[in-house]
Amino acid sequence: MTCGSLFAGIGGFDLGFQRAGIRTIWQVEIDEYCRRVLARHFPDAERFGDIRECGAQNLKPVDIICGGFPCQDISLAGSGDGLDGERSGLWREMFRITSELRPKYLVVENVAALLVRGVDRVLGDLAEIGYDAEWQIVRADWFGLAHPRRRLFIVAHPSCESVEKQILVQFQRGPSLQSGRVHWVGIPKPSGRDDQPELAGVAHGVPDWVDRFKSLGNAVVPQIAEWIGRRLMEAE
Repeated sequence: MTCGSLFAGIGGFDLGFQRAGIRTIWQVEIDEYCRRVLARHFPDAERFGDIRECGAQNLKPVDIICGGFPCQDISLAGSGDGLDGERSGLWREMFRITSELRPKYLVVENVAALLVRGVDRVLGDLAEIGYDAEWQIVRADWFGLAHPRRRLFIVAHPSCESVEKQILVQFQRGPSLQSGRVHWVGIPKPSGRDDQPELAGVAHGVPDWVDRFKSLGNAVVPQIAEWIGRRLMEAE
């Protein structure tokens, strides 16, 4: 299967999907530093800058479109403008590209606050173009990471599909998921966390690393993307 990555960042979705056997053929990311990271790790993918200049005229058809559109206006720490905000309003561009390319799947990531600040509009937009969707809050610590990082994931597909996909619904099963304890959902358990960088322990400031921190903070957890990617491959 092939994938196109919107708001690609440093390639969290792309890396996870690659591990699941899905090939990313194009990436859209406006940040120059992030594009350099993408170019290093995904040299065969086409890259584009401004999502507002992308569409069916320059993006190849793909099986999957993925992306985490900006959350600044949705986050509880943000402006509260939701999908009417300047940044989070870029959902409309993601929706436009989806409606033009009509992939088999659309995978969307955003902060959990989207549930109360715009998910109804996202689902309504998708319904207008004939896409059904399922959604679920997923935590990074379910995959062995050392922080919760609660994020909403939406998987949508054309509603003409005769079989209900239920890609994400499996997250709702099992007491270990409900209780928030670490649960290894099909991803190999890491040997330990001794190799994790102590990013918060830098003694003399981080002026040369600010771009790296910002990119990491915005990134999709690859282990979660891999899990979803494997479920998509199974559905096919």
